[in-house]
Amino acid sequence: MKKAQAKHKLCRRLGYCVWNMPNCPTVKGKARTYAAGLQGKNAKRKKLSTFGEMMQEKQKLKAHYALTENQLRNAFLAAKRKDGKTNERLMQEIEARLDAIVYHAGFAPTIFAAKQFVSHRHILVDGKIVDRGSYKLKPGQVVSINAEKSPAVAEIAKGISSTVPPYVETDKETLKITIVREPMIEEIPVNVKALSVVEYYAR
Repeated sequence: MKKAQAKHKLCRRLGYCVWNMPNCPTVKGKARTYAAGLQGKNAKRKKLSTFGEMMQEKQKLKAHYALTENQLRNAFLAAKRKDGKTNERLMQEIEARLDAIVYHAGFAPTIFAAKQFVSHRHILVDGKIVDRGSYKLKPGQVVSINAEKSPAVAEIAKGISSTVPPYVETDKETLKITIVREPMIEEIPVNVKALSVVEYYAR
């Protein structure tokens, strides 16, 4: 319960639900888009400083993918070493994670469920079990769920209706996800200003 409350507290501070969770106070009929606490409803939203905006975008990105500070920083460092725009490379680096693809392809209801599916060995990559959410996928690889060995997870995956990004192809009958290509930054379904995150770490 405490973990759920902490998630909702973050959403209320940001003014929207980071994870598209139906039980979040910000998406209910009487949406509580104000910050938590006694003064939350009546308090005016303060204009953030430049640093505050960078920090907020970093927190949003961490939250959406449920990353640790070290994981996000390492993703930034890896993106910085590659050719191209660092903000685009950063998003591609994170979106290539196995848990992120399982979530965004509609095979798990939340990023937290996706991480659990992977760590509990329900997810296969090219026919082999991979139990690390941080595993980096490449174009051409196939992610799948073995319905015979993981019937409950298979049922959950088949019951999820979501908009699948164009850089993956999904087949709910065979429970397979094919990585078609690297995503373009505007295609990744995350409401975050990646450039602000890069500026935060580069300062």
